[in-house]
Amino acid sequence: MPAFALAPHQLRLTIDPATLGFASTAELQDLPLPWIGQERAQAAAQFGLAMQQPDYHLFVLGEVGSGRASLLRQAMQAEAAKRAVPPDLCYLHHFDQPDRPRALRLPAGEGRLLRQGLADMARSLQAEIPKRLTSPDFKAEAERIEKTWQTQESEAFAALDAFAEARQFRLSREAGHMVFTLTGPKGQPLTEGEARALPRERRAEIDAAELELRAEIAKFLEATRPLERTRDDALAALRRQTIKPLVEHALHGIRQGLRKQIKDAVKLTQWLDQVERAVLDHIDLFEPGDAEQGQDAEDDRKDALDDLLARCQVNVVVDNHGRTSAPVVVEDNPTARTLFGSIEHGADADTVQADHASIQAGSLLKAHGGFILLHLHDLAAEEGLWPRLRRFLRCGRLQIEDGSGGGGPAHAPGGAVALQPEPVDVDVKIVLIGSVEEYYALQEADPDAARRFRVKVDFSDRFIATPGTHQSSAILVAHCCKKRGLPHFAADAVALLLEQSHREADDQGRQSARFAHTEALAIESAALCQARAGTLVQAADVQAALAARTLRHNQPEEELHESITEGERLITLQGSITGQINAMTQIDLGDYRFGFPVRITARTFAGQEGLLNIEREVDMSGPIHDKGVLILHSYLTALFSHVAPLALNASIVFEQEYSGVEGDSASCAELYALLSSLSGLPLRQGIAVTGALNQHGEVLPVGGINEKIEGWFQACQAAGLDGTQGVLIPARNQRHLMLDRSVLDAVERGLFHVYTMGHVSEGIALLTGEASGMSPAELLQAQADDLAGGAATVEDTVMQRAEMTLRAYRRACQVAGAARRGRAVRRR
Repeated sequence: MPAFALAPHQLRLTIDPATLGFASTAELQDLPLPWIGQERAQAAAQFGLAMQQPDYHLFVLGEVGSGRASLLRQAMQAEAAKRAVPPDLCYLHHFDQPDRPRALRLPAGEGRLLRQGLADMARSLQAEIPKRLTSPDFKAEAERIEKTWQTQESEAFAALDAFAEARQFRLSREAGHMVFTLTGPKGQPLTEGEARALPRERRAEIDAAELELRAEIAKFLEATRPLERTRDDALAALRRQTIKPLVEHALHGIRQGLRKQIKDAVKLTQWLDQVERAVLDHIDLFEPGDAEQGQDAEDDRKDALDDLLARCQVNVVVDNHGRTSAPVVVEDNPTARTLFGSIEHGADADTVQADHASIQAGSLLKAHGGFILLHLHDLAAEEGLWPRLRRFLRCGRLQIEDGSGGGGPAHAPGGAVALQPEPVDVDVKIVLIGSVEEYYALQEADPDAARRFRVKVDFSDRFIATPGTHQSSAILVAHCCKKRGLPHFAADAVALLLEQSHREADDQGRQSARFAHTEALAIESAALCQARAGTLVQAADVQAALAARTLRHNQPEEELHESITEGERLITLQGSITGQINAMTQIDLGDYRFGFPVRITARTFAGQEGLLNIEREVDMSGPIHDKGVLILHSYLTALFSHVAPLALNASIVFEQEYSGVEGDSASCAELYALLSSLSGLPLRQGIAVTGALNQHGEVLPVGGINEKIEGWFQACQAAGLDGTQGVLIPARNQRHLMLDRSVLDAVERGLFHVYTMGHVSEGIALLTGEASGMSPAELLQAQADDLAGGAATVEDTVMQRAEMTLRAYRRACQVAGAARRGRAVRRR
């Protein structure tokens, strides 16, 4: 069966705009955005998001630009809408262990109510306590207590004073100390000199009297100190009795304000009791100091009061006030601080301070009760982040650590004792996005963590096209226009976008799932439409955008084609040459792919070394190419197995290829170059070949078929199309054809041809103009004729010519071998 020439309509899928069912995408902008061609992924995502069991986190596989993140965010929001609003999370000062702040869960919105209530209470107490302590009733009672003490103390002092006077001492108080002075007969104070002038007996009496007075003073102090304590306790009790109703009233209002049922009610009650006790224990801090004490003392009092009131405040680290559903958090910058939370240290003079108010929640705490979306690549880029997340997945409890490291230092910067906030249970569904390679690498390297992600959401990189997927893709374009404020697209412009989607998938029956590429082309087309002051994007705008994109990327391609035009690269485009063929390769620069022709030559000789791949010998070929050459060698050996043993030396080389060769798509071309060299039949140079073969001579499909054909077409077009040029490709690649319209026009005018082959025998017949003799049916017949001892039924075929050459090689080798053996005998 000869190679088959394809008609122009077989070279590209053309979408009729009339079949799309709309005039412009403006008609579609209010329709919901579907999961285009990702039904499997959609079902998996919905299952995983709805599963409320541990270890059913989601791992999303897919290529960048497939819409995986936006679609999962949409699915997360839909599922979150079905769930209740999670509670607020607060941190409280721990009055017994200040370095261990306590966590408190409150119903959504209650956290800010508690915070506001405590702030109002602090302001109220600062204003009301001084008023209560200066009220007439309080002053009267305080004066009574003071007067009682003064009366008792005065009576005791009067007795002491009489005791001193009887011993000729005058007693007085100075700055809180007892001072006594010796007096003369008339009651006047004696000077030191007068005292020394007294007789010795009198000085002895005075010394004894002084000892008695000192002992009596000690008894006086022992008797009055309990009186002072009683006075102080009575005044303190009076203060507490006066202020306690004020504090209780304020706290009662706070308790009444939290009307909903609180899970941590006991913890909150205990803490509010501690707040009340702390305020009552430090009532003196609310009283302004006397002017006599100085400004420094007053500043110290105010600072101490501020510290007290700060300890009585609540830090609402997660505030779910105003939410109507569970949270959906997308963390684009995961670090230890942003993901797990942090403790911010404030510098005060030479010390670094932190308290419960310094605690800040991370994304995991904010996502409690809902969902969080993360990218595995981002987690792996931050040192220590993945191990910490793995520990969280194992226990489900989150500890906010003092410091940004994963282990949590024992001390904060500056020597301050590090805070250790109370850990909290976190119920969150993690949606982790990664590539296929990252997914299986995780399975192998960290199976314990991988088993936490039991739901695999696999996004396809392409999908079967249907009218429904075309419609959904048009809705995607409509949403893009609406979101970005772009002019809408006419139906013919959408048709071209869809065709480009097929082109990116290299398939007439499938579309590419990389919708980011479609969106980018839509944006660029709309920009060109706006530049011409258009209000509706037309097909010409899309074509212009594609041309502009190519122009921005194709400089390397143009330089290579110029090397052909200028004769630097040897590519023959016409005529026929023995042992030489043009193959087609693809060059992938990452952001741009293009095809380019390469000449393959083969030489054959009599010998015993077999097939030599020159690229392999110099380490310029990859394993897939080497595999293709080995398959070629196997097929060639099987093809001529009846001419055994093969006495052949053959070499194959990619001419002027200096950057290495990979892939097996040139194995058909290599076989044809060898057969041409063996048969002596020249090959048509105007037809370039691509295709891989198996051990039975069947031609297998190859990748990059459109770029390869267009690269050869550009080379022929630059030299001038003469109607003899074309390409020979695998028949199994026909469905992958989405060729540029310039190629279609040339084929339609008969200036260029696209041939397909299912077996290598079909291709060699086209290239040589001779029957191949290599088809499975012809080979079976030849074997039958050999067994019957008859003549071959197919004469002058490529196979027969090659066989004659191989037999001649074998005879030459036999003669050479006999000659060597003869010389060896003569030497003996």
